[in-house]
Amino acid sequence: MTSRAQLACSIFVYCMAVTCVSAQTQRQIPTNAEIIAQMTQAEGENRTHFRPYRVTRDYKLFRGNNQDQVRSRLIAEMSVATPDSKKYTIENPNRALLEEKIVRKILDAEVAFAKDSRPSDITRENYDFRFVREDEINGQRCYMLDLVPKRKSRNLLRGSIWVDAHSYLPLRIEGEPTQNPSWWVTDARIVLLYGYVGPMWLQTSSEATAKVRVIGRSTMIWQDVKYQMGELSSSANLEIALKLDPPK
Repeated sequence: MTSRAQLACSIFVYCMAVTCVSAQTQRQIPTNAEIIAQMTQAEGENRTHFRPYRVTRDYKLFRGNNQDQVRSRLIAEMSVATPDSKKYTIENPNRALLEEKIVRKILDAEVAFAKDSRPSDITRENYDFRFVREDEINGQRCYMLDLVPKRKSRNLLRGSIWVDAHSYLPLRIEGEPTQNPSWWVTDARIVLLYGYVGPMWLQTSSEATAKVRVIGRSTMIWQDVKYQMGELSSSANLEIALKLDPPK
């Protein structure tokens, strides 16, 4: 075989090898239906990992979008004995604050949702899903999908969801309620972030920006800062302290 023939053969073999490696490393993106089916399965599996817990939550209210000036701050404690049973207390109440009333409204809604979350769940019964693109959040590969509510409700968001490409659990949800949450609150924009707490995948922080009557444009951020896992009556609970950056 001549040198020219050897060179041509080598180039051919090299090109074939590159093509094979490229085909092996190229990721196959699942279909829209496959992503949704995996999400449903992942959510069902996550429920089997539930354990009773108590969470300490830090609520901060800011003027406008300026997160350098805290208007007010409240600490609440939520006890979750079963997925559909929640109760809360506010540790530093101030009866004169309108902000406390807003926090109580949020917590009351969370307790009500726990009793029957079906009308607000991220499911095919409540939403249509449209695949947008592959994305990445904090180094985690994910799929971004549009959330299209099937009806108008203050408990449903028109926006986007980022689904972890490995676990198919939500990493981030962002959007606007299809109806104003109340007479007090309009033009709301909400961001929800999720993460592992022990064996459970939970919503761990939230940011809501809205026009609030009387106090004007405001931003509220809450974060879970400490968990106690296990039987709530036990003194030997596992305590987990979280260090979370505010959602961006």
